[in-house]
Amino acid sequence: MDRRLTREALRLMKAHLSFARATVVRATDSVPGKVGATMLVRQDGSAVGTVGGAALEEEVKALASKAILERASSYQHFELKSWVEGGLPSLCGGAVDILIEFVPARPNVLLWGGGHVAHALARILPTLQYDYSVADDRPDWIGADRFADAERREAVGPSELFDRLAPEEFTHLFVLGYDARKDTDVLQAALARFPNAIGFIASRAKRAHIFAELRRRGASEAEIGRIHAPVGLAIGAETPEEIAISIVAELVRGLHPERTDKNPDASRASTAPHGARARR
Repeated sequence: MDRRLTREALRLMKAHLSFARATVVRATDSVPGKVGATMLVRQDGSAVGTVGGAALEEEVKALASKAILERASSYQHFELKSWVEGGLPSLCGGAVDILIEFVPARPNVLLWGGGHVAHALARILPTLQYDYSVADDRPDWIGADRFADAERREAVGPSELFDRLAPEEFTHLFVLGYDARKDTDVLQAALARFPNAIGFIASRAKRAHIFAELRRRGASEAEIGRIHAPVGLAIGAETPEEIAISIVAELVRGLHPERTDKNPDASRASTAPHGARARR
């Protein structure tokens, strides 16, 4: 195992960035990259490691970038014989099968509001190795006794939220506040500054009221359409713990669209880490 690849994979995961891992899983006859040869491809198309170099490597890089864009893994066969139809411009004479695995960004969730649903989420997220931070303008509600595993606990008001916490560092924002006016302020700021998925816990009436207020403040329908409300899968959740489970279930589904898209009753979750400037 190449330590460089392991270190880079860990760095990307810690930075909450998705990538693709290409691995030679089968090789026949003469090939430059033997079974186990691995290459990591980052979002910008740069790579570390190798699956054999030359035309094969460039083809795999392109397919890996496509995997990141489409959030889907694939299994590819390559003939390293320029004299056969569909073969790569190579004289090696062998063939390889390469698994191109999409590795999704591990969620890094920002919770606005330290209430009961946030507290329930804080007990579930670490079990999945999902990072989270929590912010509230009530310091007593975000102490270490309630959010022991939080990356950050910030006592801050809506107007300073994204000055204190860099929005681009988070894959998801869940607005779980206790005050409709402050929730509206956070959502307004998020539409302008938060690049990824925005989820909002709200009843039908609260959602209609707050969306109307956002329109009054100048938000467009396209901007408001970025807000997923109510957040969570529709499982009939009522208690804070059940609501937290529905939210986490939607997070998990959004990380594995290539699996859930095969189910006609399960569309890709809108809380997948994507958006105007997605950190996939």
